[in-house]
Amino acid sequence: MADETVTGRDPGPEIIELNSVPGFLVFDLIGAPVSAGGTRLAPDVSAAEVALLARAMTYKYAAFEAQIGGAKAGVRGDPADAADRARLMARFCAEVRPMTDAGRFLTGPDMGTTEEDFAPLRERRAAPGAMSAVVGGVPFEDLLTGYGVAVAADTALRTRWGWGWEGRSVAIEGFGKVGGGVAREVIRRGGRVAAVSTLAGCIADPLGVDIGLLLALRSAHGDACVAHYGLPVAAPGHLFTRVDADVVVPGTRPGVITAQTAAALPQGVRVIAPAANAPYTEQGAQVLRERGILALPDFVCNAGAVLGYRAPADAAPEQVLTAAGATITEVITALMPHEGGPLAGGLAQAQGFLRGWWGEPPAPPFAPAA
Repeated sequence: MADETVTGRDPGPEIIELNSVPGFLVFDLIGAPVSAGGTRLAPDVSAAEVALLARAMTYKYAAFEAQIGGAKAGVRGDPADAADRARLMARFCAEVRPMTDAGRFLTGPDMGTTEEDFAPLRERRAAPGAMSAVVGGVPFEDLLTGYGVAVAADTALRTRWGWGWEGRSVAIEGFGKVGGGVAREVIRRGGRVAAVSTLAGCIADPLGVDIGLLLALRSAHGDACVAHYGLPVAAPGHLFTRVDADVVVPGTRPGVITAQTAAALPQGVRVIAPAANAPYTEQGAQVLRERGILALPDFVCNAGAVLGYRAPADAAPEQVLTAAGATITEVITALMPHEGGPLAGGLAQAQGFLRGWWGEPPAPPFAPAA
């Protein structure tokens, strides 16, 4: 990466084991007056994963010049079990409420959770009304995050090659709530979805996947929607090695863009626009740079929800979308000329802000090579 990216002061995060539920709460900048980040619900979430995600949040806030430390919570449970999820999240909210009421920890939805799960925490700190809205059957927060990813990729394409999504294609890893938001916005801008993967496999169609049909199948079958679409189903990793697309959107867990994956991407891939946090290993980012593939900073691409929660309380969803899109466009545009590429530029920008507010920045949010 570029010289401006340094390891920095990194005493390690504060990891708190939760008492009421199986899981962890992580504060990345120890002693920060305010820390914020989402709460993830998954059967296998680990303290190491939560700590990496909290680090990504530190860089996300710094990239947008907010004096907030990164935080993240992880609760072990099955998000598909509605009764168990409700029980776990009620207990979690009760445990962390003293910290949220005091303003030390601000949290909201992440993978496996929804805004409704945090109702007990909103009694004193209400979220902007738009963040609880449902637009076209999709929770607005998910729509906003997917919108931001599509806007970031559009900005990179226009800045580097002079054209946006019109006639271009995307391959989306993960077709959950955010992946659906990315797909909708790409199509609205004239692009097509060349491939989608879930845990159940990958489907591809160079003419474009019918996203309306796939969304309906997802409602009925979850991740198995790809098996009911009517196309051959390949292994999930097929999306990174065999699909011809202009843009690839990593959208699941950290560390999917390893050196091996980056080297295996088809020649036609121009941009990586992450919907997931911390998708790159340091070695993977280096291979992308050597190949001339633009690696966009995940902590900018997927910042739509963070920007949305900072919106005026009475802002309408369309106003929040417009404002978030303009901010993400401005930041990506400013990062594009960096000699190390937009990812290196984003890291340098965030570290510069941290130096002015916090002190020597902690290490960048790269996933472990292993």
